[in-house]
Formats: sequence, structure tokens, C-alpha cells
Amino acid sequence: MIDLYFAPTPNGWKAAIMLEECGLEYRAILMRLSEGDQFTPGFLSISPNAKMPAIVDHAPGPDWGDAPVTVFESGAVLLYLADKTGQFAPSPDDLRGRKALMEWLFWQVGNQGPMGGQLSHFRNYAPDGQRDYGFKRYLGEYDRNLGVLENRLEGRDYILGDYSIADMLAFPWAFIAKPLGASLDDFPRVADWRARIKSRPAVQRAIDLHKSQQNGGRHRADNNTVLFNQSAASLRPKTDKSHT
Repeated sequence: MIDLYFAPTPNGWKAAIMLEECGLEYRAILMRLSEGDQFTPGFLSISPNAKMPAIVDHAPGPDWGDAPVTVFESGAVLLYLADKTGQFAPSPDDLRGRKALMEWLFWQVGNQGPMGGQLSHFRNYAPDGQRDYGFKRYLGEYDRNLGVLENRLEGRDYILGDYSIADMLAFPWAFIAKPLGASLDDFPRVADWRARIKSRPAVQRAIDLHKSQQNGGRHRADNNTVLFNQSAASLRPKTDKSHT
């Protein structure tokens, strides 16, 4: 059994997609981010960055010993699960394949994901009257990353050729292009790639997980100081809460 600490966001979908694709038994623990579940002592012991997704694997296998294994950060979670199951990633002894995987994993977590997250903030959550410059800045960066992906998909159905965790990492932030105020019209390969992945049953199940709990713009920077305007003080553990 794997515990998945999850909220229905692009980053949360990444881990849920991988768990569904692998057919692993897991329990989704809904993180009430607007209420501060991410700052409880129990969760900070799993994810010191106070971000989801994170997992606790209660049966990691003989190489790991008897204690459960905790993994935080979406790229690390997917790489751990790929190595655990032997699925959706080049094997460690495939040096060229592994090198390409690492390049695109780091591209996603260092470029596409953060730029999409900032774009989402200025599109959906920034206070009125304070969003124009940030929105234009991050829309340009988001589009630049779409261009990187468009070029990579020339002659390929998927980022590495075969469907892999590189696709699972990148898909969620392309999936929500329209709500971010972006368009895939100039990126036909990305649009086709997005459609291929969206049609997968495992992906559909992951996207539907706790769908009713999506923020939908209810919690914004001007009405929720738990989600926004955090500082180092935010990482001082709060009283633990039970999860639903």
C-alpha cells in the first residue's frame, strides 16, 4: 500500500497518473491546502518543502529494509515509482536512455512546471490590478516551453519516443493550457501529444480524483494567506490535523 498525499492540481495529477498507470494499490489522502494541511508536523516530516505530491511506500521492497520509504517532489516520486516497478522509464543500465530521461525530467521540474505555476497564479489568483505584468511575463515563458516541447516531438509520439514518466510529468501543465490563458494553436504536435495522453484511461482516472475539491479560483491571494504570501515562518509546524 502506498499513501499518496494529493490535491487535484497539475502537480498532484503527475503522481496519481503514474500510480494509476502502474496499477499500484494506493490510498489518496486529500490535502486541504487552503486550510494548511501542508504545514502540519506529520506532513512536514514527509515533505519538508510543504508541497504535495508526496508518497509513503509501506512496502518498498527488500533493498530498502523494513521501514516505509517517503518521497517528496513530483519528479522524485515518479522516478522512484518507475524504478520500483520497472515501468515507464529506461532502465538504469541504459545510459543514453537514462540521460535523456534526466534531461527532460529536469526540464519539466525546473522550467515548464514553475513557469506554468507562476502563469496560473497571475491568471487566476493574483489580486485585481496586480496581474498584468506577471501574466504577460509568464505567458511568454509558458509559450517558450511549449515551443521546446513542440520541437522535441518532431518525429516522435512521446518525449522519449515511448510513453514514459517524462510525458506524465509534462502533460498536466499542457492539459490546462486554456485555463491558463494560453493556446496550443501554434503547437500542433503538442496538441496531438496532449490528446493521445488525455485519452488514456489511467490518466482520466487520475484527473477525476477528488475533482470536486479543485480550487476553481475560490481561494486567491487577497483572501487566503495560508496558500499565498508564505514565508519561512510558514514552515514552522502547526498543530497536526487528521486527513480525509
